[in-house]
Amino acid sequence: MAYLGVAKNTIEVLKKYNFIFQKKFGQNFLIDTHVLEKIISQAEITEEDVVLEIGPGIGTMTQYLCENAKKVIAVEIDSSLMPILAETLAEYDNVKVINQDILKMDINRLVQEENEGRPIKVVANLPYYITTPIIMELLEKKVNIDSITVMVQKEVAQRIQSKAGTKEYGAISLAVQYYAEPKIVANVPPNCFMPRPNVSSAVIRMKLHKTPVVSVKSEEQLFKLIRASFSQRRKTLINGIGNSAELHYTKEQALKALEEMGLGENIRGETLTLEQFAALSDLLQDMY
Repeated sequence: MAYLGVAKNTIEVLKKYNFIFQKKFGQNFLIDTHVLEKIISQAEITEEDVVLEIGPGIGTMTQYLCENAKKVIAVEIDSSLMPILAETLAEYDNVKVINQDILKMDINRLVQEENEGRPIKVVANLPYYITTPIIMELLEKKVNIDSITVMVQKEVAQRIQSKAGTKEYGAISLAVQYYAEPKIVANVPPNCFMPRPNVSSAVIRMKLHKTPVVSVKSEEQLFKLIRASFSQRRKTLINGIGNSAELHYTKEQALKALEEMGLGENIRGETLTLEQFAALSDLLQDMY
């Protein structure tokens, strides 16, 4: 068995198939067995688990997943990788490879069909250009997921787990933390990939909340409010709300709601916690 986590085995496969890296798919293949083992252990993959892997590439992490999980569903957008995956995963009978764009699939239906609706675990080395849309698709569609463990750009991982008042804190922090508890579990330098990316990476694990950490009357309004608050970072929260095309509150109405919460008129969105955003969202809805 030629493990692809070893660089020379990856090089052999790529040469055999004359594989050309596609920049549009953000392809960077892992070539570090220690990182692969860390991902599997941090994702807590057991032989009871059905795992959805997004972007298996040539099957580097897929091999590890197959050896630890009950079943692996690997969704790959690049059709040129299909013959390579057929070879590198030939020894495993617990893997299903689907050649599709994950963002165009009905993931809820896939989970229902492949795991009878029970929670799955998501593991991926995500293309950096599409990290946020994929994570938010999984969370917002309320796919039945136990955890999401993904390799992302280090800067994005820091933003996802950051807290109110920090410079990294933003809409993505609040959106993810509404649904899950994120934690960076490994930092990964560029030399662990082929080809080497220009940025450092990190593995972040998001364990989904069984019940929401905050209760809010309208999720839709909450996220509109969060987006409005961070769309113009340097502006006050009142200006963000008043200038929003998605919300229909005046600056005076926003000021009144903030005063009721005991917050000043010059406060910025980056200082509010998720709980405070939920309270503000409900207040605005009740007032108007």
